Amino acid sequence: MAKVEGKPEGTGADTRAGIATEARHVYGPRPISALIPALTRPAFRRRSPAAAQIMADWPAIVGPVLAEATVPRRLSAGTLTLGCSGPIALELQHMTAELIARINAHAGAQTVKALRFEQMLPPAAPLPAPKPPSPKVTQAAEAAVAHLPAGELRDALAALGRAVLGAREAGRNKPSTADRSRR
Repeated sequence: MAKVEGKPEGTGADTRAGIATEARHVYGPRPISALIPALTRPAFRRRSPAAAQIMADWPAIVGPVLAEATVPRRLSAGTLTLGCSGPIALELQHMTAELIARINAHAGAQTVKALRFEQMLPPAAPLPAPKPPSPKVTQAAEAAVAHLPAGELRDALAALGRAVLGAREAGRNKPSTADRSRR
């Protein structure tokens, strides 16, 4: 290392070639591009951007019928794992080449090289919408909060009252277990 005018060698002064003998401390703002890798690395370890894109766009890639019956689970080392029920897995095995071509065309690269199938239960049917409360229940709930000033709190308490009183009324209309055992 060469001496810099009047400074001994190894003092940390930058040389003409841009080499410093000690690590430089940068004070002040840092570019965002220097911070991004530290923030995104943990997220990309869990799920790569390609896998996230495939999972988000799954219905557009395979169509609505297959999207209802299958769920992309993970993408690892070029193998896409799909969750599906048993009978669908057999059908998908026959369509493997076409599915891989569709997925790679959507992703824009040779992202998926193989498919793996995991058996899963078919999705449960959605619960039916609850019946609206009877007028009697609605009146009772409104009467219970009539003394409160109008506003969000009163509306929330009235909704809670309708739910509780509606559940009680529905419970009274159902035959109890003792009634069923007598039949």
